[in-house]
Amino acid sequence: MPPSPERVLIVVGDASETVDTLYPFYRLQEAGFVPVVAGPEQRTFQMVMHEVRPGWTITKEWEGYQITADIAFADVDTDDYLGIFFSGGRAPEYIRYDHDLVRITRQFFAAGKPIASVCHGIEIPAYADCVRGRRMATVAKCRFDLEVVGGIYVDEPCVIDGNLVSGRTYRDNGHFIGPWIRLLEASAGRG
Repeated sequence: MPPSPERVLIVVGDASETVDTLYPFYRLQEAGFVPVVAGPEQRTFQMVMHEVRPGWTITKEWEGYQITADIAFADVDTDDYLGIFFSGGRAPEYIRYDHDLVRITRQFFAAGKPIASVCHGIEIPAYADCVRGRRMATVAKCRFDLEVVGGIYVDEPCVIDGNLVSGRTYRDNGHFIGPWIRLLEASAGRG
């Protein structure tokens, strides 16, 4: 895959949330960027629909669409990408321990590139120790994951902290994806 400043990485694994993932994927395309899906391996992953339904007190999941990773975490060179998106669902709970994902997460944060996170996506940069002192939104049940590593929980549909843009759940997509794309456009020298 040749380097391009127009490429943006989307992090997935089995049980990534379908709407968390596909909404930014297509919005990136609409904005003229090339979404590149990255996973623990270069293969097809099963996404889920992931929410607390009325009458339930815990998250329930149903199978959603599948998505194929264009590249494995181990093969990612962060210099080839303009920014990164951490999708939600249960996947982050498991993939956050991948040492290559930790490496690339730290590199994106160190470079100050545009970063977005939704819902459980916070579990990845939190584990990588990248959110200390940073203001972020996440689903309420992941508040602990953020605060235990020194992050600052904000219960709003869009939280912007420098290069970091976050939302609570897929219901916030219409609020935080646009500001993140504007950061990507500025980084690409558009407008």
